[in-house]
This record gives sequence, C-alpha cells and structure tokens, in this order.
Amino acid sequence: MICTLMTIVVSLSAQTAREEIKANKYLSASNYVDYDNNPATKALTPAPKGYEPYLMNHYGRHGSRWLTSESSYTNPLASLQKAKEQGKLTATGEDVLRQVETVYASSIQRLGDLSSVGERQHHGIGRRMAQNFPEIFKKQGVPIDARSTVVIRCILSMTAECEELAAANPTARIHNDVSESLQYYLNQPRNAFIKSVRQKTRTIRREMERQFREQLNAEHLSTLLFNDQQWAKDSIKAGELAYQLFDVASNMQSHDMGLDLYPIFTPEEMYQQWRMRNIAWYLDYGAAPQGGSVQPFSQKNLLKDIIQVADTTRQTAAVLRFGHEVCVMPLACLLELGNCGLVTDDLENLDATWRNYNIFPMACNIQLVFYRPTKGKGDILVKALLNEREVTLPIKTKQYPYYKWKDLRAYYLERLKWYEHLEHAYDEGTPDALVFRGFYTEPIPCLLEDISGGDDVES
Repeated sequence: MICTLMTIVVSLSAQTAREEIKANKYLSASNYVDYDNNPATKALTPAPKGYEPYLMNHYGRHGSRWLTSESSYTNPLASLQKAKEQGKLTATGEDVLRQVETVYASSIQRLGDLSSVGERQHHGIGRRMAQNFPEIFKKQGVPIDARSTVVIRCILSMTAECEELAAANPTARIHNDVSESLQYYLNQPRNAFIKSVRQKTRTIRREMERQFREQLNAEHLSTLLFNDQQWAKDSIKAGELAYQLFDVASNMQSHDMGLDLYPIFTPEEMYQQWRMRNIAWYLDYGAAPQGGSVQPFSQKNLLKDIIQVADTTRQTAAVLRFGHEVCVMPLACLLELGNCGLVTDDLENLDATWRNYNIFPMACNIQLVFYRPTKGKGDILVKALLNEREVTLPIKTKQYPYYKWKDLRAYYLERLKWYEHLEHAYDEGTPDALVFRGFYTEPIPCLLEDISGGDDVES
C-alpha cells in the first residue's frame, strides 16, 4: 500500500510557478535549465562578527550538455520527416524540422558531452567562489581537493572550475581525483530497499505521464506544424510529439547555436509541460510520501562524506565533488535546504511550494561553508548555498543564514540512524514491520513489497 503523510506548511513564493515561467521561459526546462538563465542576484550575508570562513564542503552537477539518448532526437525527427515526405509540413513545420536536424547532427558522437555553455557555467561558478570566499580560495597554499565521477562531462566541469581557482590563486595546491573507488558516494548505486520504494513511485509517475500525454491538447502545435489536420490526426501521435519536441526545445539552451523551438509553445503549454515533469522528479527523487519519504537517503553515503570532511578538517581547505543532478536533487532534499525537503501527498498543488528548476539546473551546486572564530574558542558555524543562494537549514538559529554545526550534525545523524533502521529491517526480510517515522508527522505503518527496479542513469 502507499504511505501518505500530511502536507507541511511552508512559505509561499511571491510568484506562482506559472507566473515565473511566463516571465522566464527557460525555467520550464526543469533539469535542462541553463544555470546562467536563472542567476543568483542577492548579495551574500557577511560573516558574523569575529568569524571567518575556513572550509568549503561542496557537491555540484556537470554543466550543460547534449541530450544523452539518440532517440531523444530521432523520435521527433521521424514524425517530422514522415510529414515532409508526404508534403504535410507548414513553413513553421519545415523550420522546426531544420532546427531538430541541426541539433541532432551536432550530437553525433557527442551524446551527453559537456557543451561550451556548460564549460562557461563552471568557469563562472569557480570565479565567483574565489570572489565570495577569498579567505578560503585566496589563502597562500590552500589545499583544494576536487573529485569527480568517472563521466567525462563531470571531469571537464571539475577542470573548468579548478582552472578559475588556480587563476585566482596560483599558490593553491589543487588535487584532482577520478576513480571508480569514489563512486560509492559521488554517484551512490541504489540498494534493494531504495529500488523497491522507487518502483512504487515510478508506477505512479508513469501512469500520470501516460494520462498527461493522452490528455495534452496538442491542437495548437499540430496546426503550427501540419497543413492537413485530418492527416495529422490519423498519422501522428500529437501529444507524444509535443512531449518529445519540448525536451529538445528545453535543451537547446545548452548550446550556442542560435536555435530556439520555444516559440511553438504557448506560455501555458510550457507551464503544463514543466508541471508534469516537476511532479515526476518529486516522485522519483524528492521526499514523496508515496514512497515513504525515504528516497533522499539514496545519498546517505554522500552526506556521511560531507560530515566526515567537516569533522576532520582543521586547516583552511576546500573539498569539491562533481557528479549529477540525480545526486544533487536528493541531497538537497536530504539536507532539507529551503523547501527541498517538502513532504506532501498533494501532487496537484506541488508547484505552489516545490519547483525543480530552483534545485537542479545544469551546473547546480550545493555549497556548505564552514566558519570558525578568528580568536579564541567558539561554535563552528555553517551556512548553505543552493545555486549560490542562501537557504534555510532544518534547525533553529538566531543568526540566519548561520547555524551551529554541532546541532545540525546531530540532526543529520539522527535522520541517518532512522533511515538505516528501516534499511536493516528490509534487509532482514521484515518489510511489513517497517514504520516510517517521518520528521514531520506521526508514524504511519507501511508495507513495502520487494519489487526490483532498474538503476538510475546519471544525467
């Protein structure tokens, strides 16, 4: 059966998601958003008096890239080429075909590769890191430990940031590491427990997506692309084509090609396409109660590494980790950055409080910055930046955005203990005895059947 938890109360944004997407169409791209199309603009809060930053504890996603699957290009191309062969394309349809053919041709032997836009994003992030925290990055001989998953786009993203840090401080001692031995926390494989939970949420997600495609009003797009509507109705799955073209349109901001398919979608169509994907990502990686709110714990090893680095680092230093959005998103939910840890079974109104484009654009990153007293003894403080924006953490503080690390550490360790109890019970073969003791609600008993699911594909 599916667990349900009560919706927690969170502060609402001044604008609705529909309004934000209308004002900035690029936000509709979900995980394809170009980092620089939604830049942080608010100045960071100065350090508390008598404190200085000494440790950057970071995880970041690779930058913009080509789509990872050839079928993402060839599926919509097949429909458009079929229409062209039969003389059914309008002038707009011909232009759309040309644009998709162009970006597809550029992807040959480059599927999933970092683009020039992605490289530029990480140069900017590295440059701003050094500007925002010179006490760390411009300190004489500072050690910077940079680690990446074994995927080339992540390695190149790490390289771009490190080039900026080296330029800002030629004395920095930068160490780059890429190894399968790091994968257990940089891109943690899903265990049987998480797979079984995700199989349940994916069943819900796939049914919602199927209904969305069937119910999608694609008449507007069909009229733009095809000169024979009866032929289009008989020969083309318009809803499916709209869904496919929207993915290509969304990722065009990953390139400097001057291509733009967004004009074939209305603002409302963009919002609805995004809304469905927002729900899907929440179900797959967020603290969705439909899966017992445990999916963020897919990043438990990453959180443990972050805690271990904080516990053992005494000198000024930076630890930079590079990977994928399927790690950044659940990590942000696990850390409960801002509204990321939202637990709600109200999927219809999810976007009132939880919006994926604020969490995981291309080159998204989490920066946990640690502060110590400049003189004498005192508490270690930490503040969190999500995509270079200060965000709240799940404990009380009297000096936001700064929190006592000992209190935050204790909170996260308690959460890990709670989750690992569930994982152990599952491994022991007693899933019917599991109780999801959420941090927001009363315990609710749930049954988790052992249904195997596929591994996540990094993207």
